[in-house]
Amino acid sequence: MSARRWLVEGRVQGVGFRPFVYRLARERGLTGWVRNNGGTVAIHGEGATEALDAFEDDLLQRAPPLARPQLKAAATARPGNAPSFEILESEPVAQPRIHVAPDQFACAECLAEMRDPQSRRYRYPFINCTQCGPRYTLIRALPYDRPNTTMAAFPLCADCEREYRNPMDRRFHAQPLACPACGPQLHWRQGSARLDGNTAALAACIDALCSGAIVAVRGIGGYHLMCDAEHEAAVARLRTRKQRPAKPFALMLPWRGTDGLACARELALLAPEQEQALTDPTRPIVLVARREGAAVAASVAPGLRELGLMLPYSPLHHLLLDGFGAALVATSGNISGEPVLTDADQAEARLGAVADAFLHHNRPIERPADDAVVQFNAGRIRPLRIGRGNGPLELELRDPIARPTLALGAFLKNTVALAWENRVVVSPHIGELQSPRSRAVFEQVAADLQRLYGVRAEQIACDAHPDFPNSRWARASGLPVVPVLHHHAHASALAGEFAVSEPMLCFTWDGVGAGENGELWGGEAFFGRPGTWQRVASFRPFPLPGGDRAAREPWRTAAALCRATGHVFTGVSAAQRVQVHQMIERKLACPQTSAVGRLFDAASALAGVCTAASFEGEAPMRLEALCAPAGAPARPLPLARDAHGVWRSDWEPLVDLMLDASLPLAARSAGFHAALARALADQARAVCAGQPVRRVGLTGGVFQNRTLTALAQAALRDAGFDVLIPGQVPVNDAGISYGQVVEAAAREVTG
Repeated sequence: MSARRWLVEGRVQGVGFRPFVYRLARERGLTGWVRNNGGTVAIHGEGATEALDAFEDDLLQRAPPLARPQLKAAATARPGNAPSFEILESEPVAQPRIHVAPDQFACAECLAEMRDPQSRRYRYPFINCTQCGPRYTLIRALPYDRPNTTMAAFPLCADCEREYRNPMDRRFHAQPLACPACGPQLHWRQGSARLDGNTAALAACIDALCSGAIVAVRGIGGYHLMCDAEHEAAVARLRTRKQRPAKPFALMLPWRGTDGLACARELALLAPEQEQALTDPTRPIVLVARREGAAVAASVAPGLRELGLMLPYSPLHHLLLDGFGAALVATSGNISGEPVLTDADQAEARLGAVADAFLHHNRPIERPADDAVVQFNAGRIRPLRIGRGNGPLELELRDPIARPTLALGAFLKNTVALAWENRVVVSPHIGELQSPRSRAVFEQVAADLQRLYGVRAEQIACDAHPDFPNSRWARASGLPVVPVLHHHAHASALAGEFAVSEPMLCFTWDGVGAGENGELWGGEAFFGRPGTWQRVASFRPFPLPGGDRAAREPWRTAAALCRATGHVFTGVSAAQRVQVHQMIERKLACPQTSAVGRLFDAASALAGVCTAASFEGEAPMRLEALCAPAGAPARPLPLARDAHGVWRSDWEPLVDLMLDASLPLAARSAGFHAALARALADQARAVCAGQPVRRVGLTGGVFQNRTLTALAQAALRDAGFDVLIPGQVPVNDAGISYGQVVEAAAREVTG
């Protein structure tokens, strides 16, 4: 007989890891013990050498789906003649290594049990076990014990108590454990009608959806607004009521077929990577190509070729989709730009003019978590939004940070990051920081991260823009503040993800962001590494009449580019053209910018595709949707160095291209994308001429554009460069908080 000790780190709390170890040890005939050690798991095993070897392999290979174990240490130990294998009481430590598990999907075992008429949890909408169910949205404090969750108000019945105490049961220490006798219940509200109880409320909800109603449904991390995805009148009514005229709606699909994807295949053309993403345990919204003739209302995603699809992830969603039998619109239950609503009274008050009815439940939601969003871009699945299922997102720093740091992210697509030692935790999506509720949730998440992980920030990193609400909050905190330029944060997020230590070239293309000396950047390339970025390439500056208004009124930028190149923009009235010309001449609310995102807006308006946008990115998205599949030749953009040594591409040929009515819109769109990709590669060659630099990064919201990203990646590879594109952190502003951490840590090293 031999003995061995193991220390396991990573996500091993609240995911059924100790019961898994217990069952595995019994399976391998081992004796000994397992216990928590402040966020890590210590294991002592005694048995035959072959059994110990197999057990060690199984610890990682057969771990529960929610676990992310890392074997920290393994060593020979002295046998203690243990008579059996036990789960010991947790051992407190001074500095616990805490990992907060995200909310997860309903596992296959629970779903089978929920559909079994002989089960006491038959059709119970809140069934879960240690391998599935809510985590982040119900934890109030750590350690992760039931009294520290929102389930504290639901005492366990005798049957559930037996499961909770039995190490051989898959619900051993499952903190959200519940059943119809002791757990949460559904409540239906439609006008004066009130129905309490799971069966009646669920049936009423399905009937309402079948009749074309809009229902606000309370899920794991907040509310969805749901309606029949084939019912054009219902979808159009939802758009009108939510004041969301064009932004695409996500769809939730019934689980059909042996792998659950039959309905998805009916609606979309799926790559293998997209199929895998749809069935991933995080259950994100996946952007996919719409199938011709798909049975979906035209107004679900007007003017776009893509649909956002997700599979049901909670037991309640499965029951709803099983009963309805077809795709449902499942868009965030919020006021546009705000975090998703979580409270029943608030939902009825704020969504009362949108929803016809409400399906509530009485399990409290501690903090909101909107759905995660991913896309297949440049050869792999990449995140666009951190949310329920993959947030909090845990990452590691290449070098430890000297002081615990709270990074406050961007103004749009806001996330918050907390960093200490070599760890970084990025929060789920919060939203835009325009409204009081958004700012309140931002403050809650900032406090929650520090409290949950037991880390108090000693400095704050924030956007260098002085007037953002989060920047003002940083200055009022009383802590040392590290201001970080928006585009430096983009570049540092990419460099941090790939643990770059050598100088590299990084393109940061997006909408407008504050640069140096009051400039507005958005088409920049930087050379160096975090803490030492040097701006080396950009675009010819152009006026932005109305400043921020130009993002929602692309005609303004189009008119400005036409004026600068001697054209007349006929896409708007003469009065609007005069207004723009006067603003430029008088330099009134008309800053200069180099933002590629605004060039996309202008191109869309010049071609008559979108002159007024109802949501951020609408004009570029609609322009990309028109691209000719075969592409188009890439027109060269003049490239020259300015007085400061910055290489600048001139966008003027793009104006001629987009105004050329002799070319089909598809050819103009494809030509625009191809020209920008060529300009990027030309800049890379010019900057790196004579230097041993082979790594080039692409980051910023513009690179959500799959057509441009693929063209740029190909052009750079043809030029001999290795191309880095974020794959763990969103390429858009949701990754800014992580980039601020990386930049702040690097400055501590460089001084």
